[in-house]
Amino acid sequence: MLYWAVVCLVIAIIAGVLGFGGIAGTAAGIAKVLFFIFLVLLVISLVANAVRGRGPKI
Repeated sequence: MLYWAVVCLVIAIIAGVLGFGGIAGTAAGIAKVLFFIFLVLLVISLVANAVRGRGPKI
């Protein structure tokens, strides 16, 4: 999911440089939503592992 957020961000940057403001804004919004979904899933995963008693794998 983080990969897709970065892809949308790159598309937004390229569209912004080329002058496509609407597409750039939409792609940036999608990238932002995907990034926050990724963060929420990361926190849920970390809490679930902590509750089970398993530490992070290093």
